[in-house]
Amino acid sequence: MHHSLRFCSWRTALATGSTLLLLGSCGTDAPTETATSTAAPDSAATALVDSAALLSDSARMGRPEGVTVAGVTMTPNKTILQNAVQAPALSTLVQAVRAAGLDGMLGEEGPYTVFAPSNVAFDQLPNGAVAGLLKPESKENLKGLLTYHVIQSRLLSQDLRDGQQLTTANGEKIKVTVKDGKVMINNATIQTPDAVSSNGIVHIIDNVLLPSGE
Repeated sequence: MHHSLRFCSWRTALATGSTLLLLGSCGTDAPTETATSTAAPDSAATALVDSAALLSDSARMGRPEGVTVAGVTMTPNKTILQNAVQAPALSTLVQAVRAAGLDGMLGEEGPYTVFAPSNVAFDQLPNGAVAGLLKPESKENLKGLLTYHVIQSRLLSQDLRDGQQLTTANGEKIKVTVKDGKVMINNATIQTPDAVSSNGIVHIIDNVLLPSGE
């Protein structure tokens, strides 16, 4: 299918510069998603929108002063992009967002939830992968990868439930796992949750999420 072929291309790009690491064959290595999510996507989204309308995100969190990410405070009066630009730990993500032409989107009204890979997360990709994705000819592949980290609604960590499947801005789903107080998105763990911005929420994660290609 065309959808599968599109993500085959970015997987090839990720493998550039590394002959030892392949990020799986297309369409066969995606995490198995069960059909037992806690709520149907549409009803869950409606409930979350309603709850967000009752109280502001910062009030629900009880942290109106913002959340500190590697020594830098991300505050609710700034957009996701403005907060990310100020956080050195997210500099690779900011560079990638600009290269993909998504800086306009993350500076808009939203709302968005971004599962934001830290610099350390990007460093775990195969050697040369990030440089390859930042090339102009890889713009569409990079855009597809980054929008896999974006949900078009506001989701605090308290809204995430074990077994949920969330539809991302690129049309694919990611799976939420909650165990022993730890929240995982696919194979990535949320390290710093609930950085509230004026147009959404940022959760810092320790691995780059890779679309399945299915």
